[in-house]
Amino acid sequence: MVIKYNSMSHAYYQLPNGRVASIDGDCEFPPLSNALTEPNGLIAIGGDLSATSLLNAYKRGIFPWFSEGDPVMWWSPDPRMVLFPDELKVSLSLKKTLKKYSFEIRFNTSFRAVMTACSHAKRQDQPGTWISPEMINAYCALFKSGHAICAEAWLDNQLVGGCYGVSIGHMFYGESMFHHATDASKVAFVHLVAYLQKQGVEMIDCQMKTSLLTNFGGREISRTAFMQQLLKLIEF
Repeated sequence: MVIKYNSMSHAYYQLPNGRVASIDGDCEFPPLSNALTEPNGLIAIGGDLSATSLLNAYKRGIFPWFSEGDPVMWWSPDPRMVLFPDELKVSLSLKKTLKKYSFEIRFNTSFRAVMTACSHAKRQDQPGTWISPEMINAYCALFKSGHAICAEAWLDNQLVGGCYGVSIGHMFYGESMFHHATDASKVAFVHLVAYLQKQGVEMIDCQMKTSLLTNFGGREISRTAFMQQLLKLIEF
């Protein structure tokens, strides 16, 4: 059986909670209205991680997330966790750490190392990582093309924390962070937000809600509101 989107035919996977489009490199993504509610926002399976595919996805409010060995899975959650840079909250304890200048902050000097460290970070309720070697190579290609950036925290000339994401226009899509020293990733993130503000970024996509992002001032908005903002910001 086939379902049609935008006059193009897609095969689909039948899942317990509905059906999701199967795409390849030549297929358009289906409309966001076709995303499954559970699991939260799964919209397509298949395709590749080429720079073209990734940029097309991010411009449509879609991102990849899948385990190594599985086909590429594409998501667009509703609601969406975002951080507006001017709403950033910094705790008193973190402000004290920032004033100590314990870390040297660098931007875009060790992108692959940051991603690799993120892939090794242990996360609650996640036995493995979605940041596979395939993902690392794909985002490093985006970095070389100027569409991905990272912030790095260094201590005694060692990389001890950082975060990275995708940049399109005045929009930034946060992906992951890591730390090997207390507060290193948080310090890198605060500096990244300041850096993005100077670049004219007005919204940071955080994808899914976490307590860390909530503490930083992140909040959930509807997918519709997210897309309204996103379309304005990528067409600057």
